[in-house]
Amino acid sequence: MCNTNWDWVQGYCDETWWSRFAQPNLSAWTEEDQPLRLVEKTKAKDDPEPKALACYGLLSRWMKDDGQIDERILLRFVDGRPVSGITIQFLEWCCERLEGMNKRVLALIWDNASWHISKKVSAWISEHNRQVKRSGQGVRILACRLPVKSPWLNPIEAKWTHSKRRVVEPNGTLSTDELAERICAAFGCEHQAHLSIPENVS
Repeated sequence: MCNTNWDWVQGYCDETWWSRFAQPNLSAWTEEDQPLRLVEKTKAKDDPEPKALACYGLLSRWMKDDGQIDERILLRFVDGRPVSGITIQFLEWCCERLEGMNKRVLALIWDNASWHISKKVSAWISEHNRQVKRSGQGVRILACRLPVKSPWLNPIEAKWTHSKRRVVEPNGTLSTDELAERICAAFGCEHQAHLSIPENVS
């Protein structure tokens, strides 16, 4: 279900890793006695790029004026891995995007990952909401946690699974940029600059 207020957004947030080498499980029609095979890939010694690419995603849903539900994926890749500081950057960016669509409240639904429930992220959300209230501008965040070990309650999980099958390269290795471009094309979104934390910041 989606909130009936047009300026509210129901957002399902999650992170995933996109491997350049691991192959997803696939099913397809093939000729008899000709099984479909994906070539097993390994990282070359002279390959300077990481084995996998991490990213944040927000599956956002809201009610349109005609009563239909609109759905959009907001996606940002990460140089490194998900941590509290990167989570805050992603939330800031999501709020900016949603504000540009005239939204006022983000009902943020996510799991209990340490970078979701950390004191740093909780403090940032509280301060962010205070600033929104004081200024009357911005998108307020209502954070809602999913039950522990219940990934099936987050609909973005299925989006990850299907998209990993869509971007697979059967017998070659994609660079991180090529992989990111395929992922963005699968979700119909723009490839944004990757989120990162400067090396001199702890």
